Formats: sequence, C-alpha cells, structure tokens
Amino acid sequence: MRKRTLAREAALKILYQAEITRRDIDQAVEIYWQNIDHPDATIKEFANRLSIGVGKSIESIDEKIMKYATNWQLKRMAVIDRNILRIGMFELVFATDIPPKVSINEAVELAKKYGDTDSSKFVNGILDKIHKTEILPKTN
Repeated sequence: MRKRTLAREAALKILYQAEITRRDIDQAVEIYWQNIDHPDATIKEFANRLSIGVGKSIESIDEKIMKYATNWQLKRMAVIDRNILRIGMFELVFATDIPPKVSINEAVELAKKYGDTDSSKFVNGILDKIHKTEILPKTN
C-alpha cells in the first residue's frame, strides 16, 4: 500500500481517537504514535500534517461540510464518515500540492474500508460537490 494511503488511514485513526476521547489533537497525535513500533517517517509526517491541519481548521472545515451536506447535521453523521470528510475537505482546500481528484478518490477508498455500505457514496457526493463548487472555479 502506498505511504500516503497509509498516512491517511493513520490520520483517520488519530482524528477518531481525538473525537471519541475528547482529547486535543496534539495529545491524540502523540498517543497514537507512542503505540506504533518504528513508524515510517514519511507516513508519520503526512499523517501529522493531515490530522493537525484538520484539528487547527476544524471549525471552517465543518462549516463547509455542513454547507454541502444538505439534510444532514454534522453531529448525526457517523464519526468515521465525518472524519473522512474532514480529511478530504482539508486536502481540497489546504493541500494544494495534492490533485483534488486524488483527495476525493482516497477519501472514497477510506470510506469503503472503514465506513458502512453507503459511506463511500455519501463521502463522494459531498466532496465532489465541494470540488465542483469551491475548488474548480478558483482553478479556471
């Protein structure tokens, strides 16, 4: 598996842990890596970039998600879906070095692996809408 894919999985686990235990993101990052024997530096660096980035921008990220998640309240979304959307949204808006299609595809794959049967469609629909409305007009 590619290193960035593994890093996204680690970031999802960190964000999940932070939300479930109500820890701040820096503490969740530290605790997560304490439990991993000999973490790959590249994976750790990218996972930290994503999880800390989401943590620092969570209010604006959640606001955007809610804007496009019609008929859904953030707190009623599955924790996994919510955090996958946060990672995807962070990549779309703040990680301009990653092509949007890659970010969306990686989020969909995370949803297939960790979410329920409809998670990948849900994640794809919201991130695609954000991409078409918010990101594409800026690049054209």
